Amino acid sequence: MRTATNDAERTCILTGAKGERAGFIRLALSPDGAILPDPGAKAPGRGAWLGVDAAALRAAQGSGKLKGALGRAFKGEAREVPGDLAGEIEAELERRTLALLGLEMKAGHLVLGFERLLSGVRSGTVRLILHAADAAGDGRRKLDGAGHGALQNGLAKPKSLVLPVDRGRLSMAVGQGNVVHAGISDPGAAARIEAAAMRWRAFCGLDGNDDAAEPRNAGPGRGDEGM
Repeated sequence: MRTATNDAERTCILTGAKGERAGFIRLALSPDGAILPDPGAKAPGRGAWLGVDAAALRAAQGSGKLKGALGRAFKGEAREVPGDLAGEIEAELERRTLALLGLEMKAGHLVLGFERLLSGVRSGTVRLILHAADAAGDGRRKLDGAGHGALQNGLAKPKSLVLPVDRGRLSMAVGQGNVVHAGISDPGAAARIEAAAMRWRAFCGLDGNDDAAEPRNAGPGRGDEGM
């Protein structure tokens, strides 16, 4: 009998590396033989799994290695591969993460406004902080310092993540103006958003917490006088 652990394990078609499903991106095949990103693993039919980041995928597509791997995975049925498959996957991971943020905003689980967020971090009620990629360092440091203070007082210090988009895209996602930082107070919402954001960041080549991120279509960094 296969265990739940084995059921969750996937193999990368490019490297042969095995790992948990959460660290892989599924590719699906459309009825007309086109390769489609399927991060939600919802599309029917045979799938193939990628366990590499965008840079490695672009290199594999440029060298022809991806074409061979897809041919083996889909038994020769893959007839059309997007010219920039990595870009399409990035866009889909971005869409899914920002859509989730919008849903959690409607549910009342986001904390916006710098002073309100700072207060929530100090009180230990904020579980996760998201920063726009063009957020200035002083605001991030101030929030991080508040988190350390909460920890010293026996409260929870929130995890901090920089998203690979600028404040313009973050603001659009939550339907508010000039959102530079966003906090999530609900534990379940924080876990959902963290999982989606970490998967997106990993594919973009960003590892760990609170790393510098290069936004898509972002301008130069500005102050944190926004939300």
